[in-house]
Amino acid sequence: MTDALSGLKAALAKRSGTNAEDWYPVFKARQGMFVAFDQMRRAREAAGLPQGRVVTQLFTCCTAVDPIVAAGLAPVYGDLSPRTLALDPERMPLDDRTCGVVIQHTYGIQDPVLDARSALVARQAGALALEDCAHCAGRLSRDEQGAPVADLSFHSFGVEKMLPTHFGGAVWVNPAMADRELRAAIVAALSGLAEVAPRRARAARAYRNQIRVIGHLPAGMGKALRERLEGAGRFEPAISAVELAGGLGSTAALPDAWVAEKARAALEGSDAADRQRERAVGVYRELFSGSAVAPGDEAWVAIGGTEPPQPLLRFGFFRTDAEAADAAVQRVRAAGFYAVPWYRPVLFPGVTDPAAYGLADGVEKALGSLPVTCAASRGAVALPTDLSPDQVRACAGAARG
Repeated sequence: MTDALSGLKAALAKRSGTNAEDWYPVFKARQGMFVAFDQMRRAREAAGLPQGRVVTQLFTCCTAVDPIVAAGLAPVYGDLSPRTLALDPERMPLDDRTCGVVIQHTYGIQDPVLDARSALVARQAGALALEDCAHCAGRLSRDEQGAPVADLSFHSFGVEKMLPTHFGGAVWVNPAMADRELRAAIVAALSGLAEVAPRRARAARAYRNQIRVIGHLPAGMGKALRERLEGAGRFEPAISAVELAGGLGSTAALPDAWVAEKARAALEGSDAADRQRERAVGVYRELFSGSAVAPGDEAWVAIGGTEPPQPLLRFGFFRTDAEAADAAVQRVRAAGFYAVPWYRPVLFPGVTDPAAYGLADGVEKALGSLPVTCAASRGAVALPTDLSPDQVRACAGAARG
């Protein structure tokens, strides 16, 4: 193992209060997810069990579901808690084929009570509790006794995440996982990964400058340049075309030393950024204190988590329809702040083959039985948190119009 990888594992362990030996870096978090799901499938096949199902949510990025599909498992979608924007533990579609439940910390929200309840419900069904920490890298959700709730925890350092690294990720494997044989298989698979191919490593280093150039070109020219670079293997997209159809754009690999060192440095310098985000979230909570915490007539917010406020990646503000949400995003951007419509549409940024995701009857049909997911996806406005208190007030005022 290189010094860079060892340093990254140590930084993750320090940030999370865990042991470095239980962390496994990957070039992209989705690759680590695939490795775990693939081993889950193999274990079921070896036991002569039918295809496994993983309960997850539609209010997410498609790359959080692609690893399930690519590994040969079936995604099944549950509705959300309006408080946390994670699966509602009391309404999970579980059955005897369920082998995993994904606890997604949407925008970084962690709730010790609901997260622990979801993990318990998963284990009672004979499934693994799988934690998606794409929006809160290095933070594990813990129950009220301080124990991590998940069997496996996936962390991303990718584009528009908590760290300014664009690439990299890691898997934390709980040393107390009950299924020792499966744990050993997952650890062996993660430990046996080769380093990312030099071509992809070079593309990762060039990504920041490439995006700057593409962003300053007229739309048609930028798109053409991006496609030409990607076709030549010189551009590593945040989401590839195959990942809009249930596949993975690359094989699982270790990060190279450059990515690992960037992630380590970002993690070790993240305390100040976390404090700024905590202050911003606290101000947002005060400003939106009169809004509903469930879908309402005009606007609602997702408040979940603990006190003091957590360092969220985004603060979720929801309008009743896409037109009002789009207007809010435009007002915020006009005011100089970067709002995003996460996750509108669901399986963001929208998939090209719904059937590959178990949605043969279409996304809208599935949303009909998931009222909170439907409401969230209809009016999502995700506000930035890397702001000063005065900037938060201006941003919130623009969002509310």
